[in-house]
Amino acid sequence: MRLRVTTWNINSVRLRLDLVKRLLDELKPDLLCLQEIKVDTPLFPAEPLAELGYTHQAVNGMKGYNGVAILAREPFLGTETLSWCDKSDSRHVWCRLANGVEIHNVYVPSGGDVPDPEENDKFAHKLRFLDEIHSWFKGARQPSHPMILVGDLNVAPLEHDVWSHKQLLKIVSHTPVEVDLFGRLQASLDWIDVPRRFVPAGRKLYSWWSYRNIDWRKSDRGRRLDHILASPGLSGAIASYQIDVDARDWKKASDHVPVMATFEL
Repeated sequence: MRLRVTTWNINSVRLRLDLVKRLLDELKPDLLCLQEIKVDTPLFPAEPLAELGYTHQAVNGMKGYNGVAILAREPFLGTETLSWCDKSDSRHVWCRLANGVEIHNVYVPSGGDVPDPEENDKFAHKLRFLDEIHSWFKGARQPSHPMILVGDLNVAPLEHDVWSHKQLLKIVSHTPVEVDLFGRLQASLDWIDVPRRFVPAGRKLYSWWSYRNIDWRKSDRGRRLDHILASPGLSGAIASYQIDVDARDWKKASDHVPVMATFEL
């Protein structure tokens, strides 16, 4: 069985519904995991997406902010939403597929601009969030369990996941404390960084380019914030990956681009 999983921070699903439809038509993933849908669950555009064949939907929405959703062609065995840091801010939804694979779709807080938890509550929230999900996976799941963790995790962990390691060491998303917490999350179940299985750590790899970059291709000041991690139980099933860089040029594009991985189960 081939399983194609795509993750995309869409930055408002209703504003960019045509882009979601285009992606589903062009890439035809089996599952699409969206972050920052920015809509309350009852107002999620379920019907137009179901008309494209994605009739099975797990949505954890929030009006105007955050929100995550999983769209699938095949039924779920079950779905659940999780909350972190004593907040109900719609950052995690997961489902179990008929083949037993769990899909976790997570939107980690961005953390604001000041990388100091004493001065910046948003950064403190981000650090606590990463710590809590690390502890949850370590305590609630086993590495042998077939799982895929995707989403805008808002950390660029490796030196070449950012355009300038030296210049971004004090910029939120690439600070040592965030990178350390991301490493702890990865180590919690020995998660496999799927794109980096194919692209050596010494090569640049990005999934996000700021709206502030007028010519984003020319400046290429990107960061890899969007991730697909697989549990060791799926190691032998990892077949390929794709980052759809051209989607950054689409009209009314998100500042993130889709990341896809294919598994042969």
